[in-house]
Amino acid sequence: MKILITGCNGQLGRELSKILSAGRSELGPIPDVFLHAQVTGVDLPELDIADAGAVFSYIETLRPDVILNCAAVTNVDGCEQDPDLAMRGNAIGPRNLARAAQAAGAKLLHVSTDYVFAGDGSRPYSEWDVCAPTSVYGASKLLGEQYVRDFCSQYFIVRTAWLYGYEGGNFVKTILRLARERGACKVVNDQRGNPTSAADLAHHVLKIAASEEYGVYHCTANGECTWYDFACEIVKLAGVPCTVTPCASEEFPSPTKRPSYSSLDNRMLRCTVGDEMRDWREELRSFFQNYKEGE
Repeated sequence: MKILITGCNGQLGRELSKILSAGRSELGPIPDVFLHAQVTGVDLPELDIADAGAVFSYIETLRPDVILNCAAVTNVDGCEQDPDLAMRGNAIGPRNLARAAQAAGAKLLHVSTDYVFAGDGSRPYSEWDVCAPTSVYGASKLLGEQYVRDFCSQYFIVRTAWLYGYEGGNFVKTILRLARERGACKVVNDQRGNPTSAADLAHHVLKIAASEEYGVYHCTANGECTWYDFACEIVKLAGVPCTVTPCASEEFPSPTKRPSYSSLDNRMLRCTVGDEMRDWREELRSFFQNYKEGE
């Protein structure tokens, strides 16, 4: 079994590499089919997935059985300021991977986002709900999804949200830094979603990729909260004295329209390979039990 991880230096890519090497995640053993797999991780500058020729040459040489695409342009404000960058990384890149995967007979699992929805609902979005992105980031990610569907017959699209992990920068580490440096922080309380651990997501990515249950998945922690609720739980579990003050999104001006409500419902997971995603509070407790400063 050969596995290719694109975007291997990101939070999810690193977690996938770790559990594939260990043979298990925090939730338990990985699928048997991936034990002793030959895992290749690639990222910029070694491979630019927006370069079609480079992608075809790389995949034709490697001949992977499974491609896990974790590569993306995730700076949402940067996407607003440079739509061409968003187009290359979030749409053309997945298109190239989809075409190359089809030619190689490989499965392609592509990671997407809650930003493909309008974010103005009042109940968790299901996989069958209509996508209507309101940002360049969301629109580019949706186009990437469409290209994956159009060009690869063995595809999985996995939408997630509010991701954090042990390595790299994320909201959890930002709040910890602010709490320690200032003893206070102000966090928006009018955006609701699902904080999601890269550890739980990686476990489910492998469960999905091991199957032939092709299609679109939502994969986030169970339960929802606001960014303010999330921050309060972070400082509580970290035991760092900090005053967290709620505020409105208008206090942090941005060129990007953030979703006010973008919780996802893991319906496809429940109906196929099984939803073992933990409650967001349980995931966060596990993070602090395993997190080592300096990672």
